[in-house]
Amino acid sequence: MADVKMVSLTIEGRPVTVPDGLSILEAAKTVGVLIPHYCYHPGLPVAGVCRMCLVEVEKFPKLAPACATTVGEGQVVHVHSPKALEARKGVLEFLLINHPLDCPICDQAGECELQDYTFAEGRADSRYREPKRFNPVEDFGGDVLYVPNRCILCTRCVRFMSDVAQEPVLNVSERGDRAFIGKADGHDLTNPWAGNVVDLCPVGALLSKDFLNRARAWELDRAPTVCTGCSQGCNAVVETRDNVVVRIKPRANDQVNQYYVCDVGRQGYREFNRRDRLDQPLVRRGNGLTVVEWDDAVGAAARALSGQRVVVLASPNLSNESLFLLERLAAATTGTGVFRLVRGDEVVLPGAPDLALRAERAANATGARHLGFAEIGALGNVLLDGDALLVVGDALDGVHAADLDRASHIVFIGTALPAALEARAGIVLPVTNVVEEEGTLTNLRGRVQRFLQAKAAPGVARPTWYVLADLLAAVGGDARFFTPADVFAALTTTHAAFAGLDYEALGLRGMRLADAAPALASGVSA
Repeated sequence: MADVKMVSLTIEGRPVTVPDGLSILEAAKTVGVLIPHYCYHPGLPVAGVCRMCLVEVEKFPKLAPACATTVGEGQVVHVHSPKALEARKGVLEFLLINHPLDCPICDQAGECELQDYTFAEGRADSRYREPKRFNPVEDFGGDVLYVPNRCILCTRCVRFMSDVAQEPVLNVSERGDRAFIGKADGHDLTNPWAGNVVDLCPVGALLSKDFLNRARAWELDRAPTVCTGCSQGCNAVVETRDNVVVRIKPRANDQVNQYYVCDVGRQGYREFNRRDRLDQPLVRRGNGLTVVEWDDAVGAAARALSGQRVVVLASPNLSNESLFLLERLAAATTGTGVFRLVRGDEVVLPGAPDLALRAERAANATGARHLGFAEIGALGNVLLDGDALLVVGDALDGVHAADLDRASHIVFIGTALPAALEARAGIVLPVTNVVEEEGTLTNLRGRVQRFLQAKAAPGVARPTWYVLADLLAAVGGDARFFTPADVFAALTTTHAAFAGLDYEALGLRGMRLADAAPALASGVSA
């Protein structure tokens, strides 16, 4: 590979050396200088239409748009010079001429770039005294509403649908002060990736119907997570209000999902707010399940799993740490570990390399395969008469009652009790879901990624890995683990594919397995 030519320049008095061909705007980011901008986005083609990123470059005859001007050797760039500030103040004044004072009712308030830049560099008052233009709100289909009065015509949405989704249903209609974002007749934003236009909009012109008027930006708590909608493992941010998940947004990672997340992943947050959550450990006594203490429930589960072959049916959405402990548990009880996988149509995002809503609708099937779990089509193919059944996280959709009746004992560990087990489960242990605990997941390309806790668990539910460690110790296994990092460290010493990985070193962008290979996506076993 040829050496990359480097260019040295000065931005706001700070020396910087960056690869040749980089824009001044991106070069400024490397030294902590944010150049105001609206139309520019690193995941979209450069348009240069908002004129907000104008900067002064010495020896240039006029101000230059930083998004469309590449760095040059010896350049001296002034971002906050009087000339540049005055130009950007003028741009803001024009943008605000027809922009309504909707901040008190706008979903974007508090995270709006127009608010931020107007406060930082705009005029203290308006010289415009004429009536503002008004256009009614338009339903763009899917989850998207368009509020033309707030639109600053940055064209991010148009470029995303045309160049990234490659479904050009949006355009700039009319000209001058009559211009607005138009939608092709007979077409709606029903593309599974169309929800990204809401994230891309720098103001409150494109809104999510689902999130409309649900929370203010400053009321939300945020935590990084990994989407569990499919095996792509898109990086995301989960936002909560009063311990309730209200929104999932994409988190940038060039190696996984660039800047995007599909609508299936966005809408998946509802699963984290279920009203039928388990919050107390239960043991069957007589004809019903009775609330007991944790120690009693774990002891009862250990006794139920001892003395016979155990079939461990695990969810492929469990963390690597939980699957590792289940692998040890299966070995300690001479059992076998299996998982079931839901599949759907794969929907590619054409303009983003190697990004799609994958056919495998689970986050950690790759991790499960690495940790010795086999994919099955039907539970009856592996569960024999007299076996004990340990179900962890699987909702048992489509499982025949006759197959469950083969089990001598059934222990369920999960967030909500499946209807099929209400009269069959002997022990029920409540655990947290993926936004209530932390751990790691492995995507289809073998990238191990961390997710963090975003909300508190209901009742006395415990993290899945914690419960499994207690259960493993109760059946006589080695389970001296106090944090997910401890479990992950043990995992890396016993599985060659994970060798060399460190829990903290994974950061929030993840690292690849030593032997990551697409061939791991094997077919269904018996």
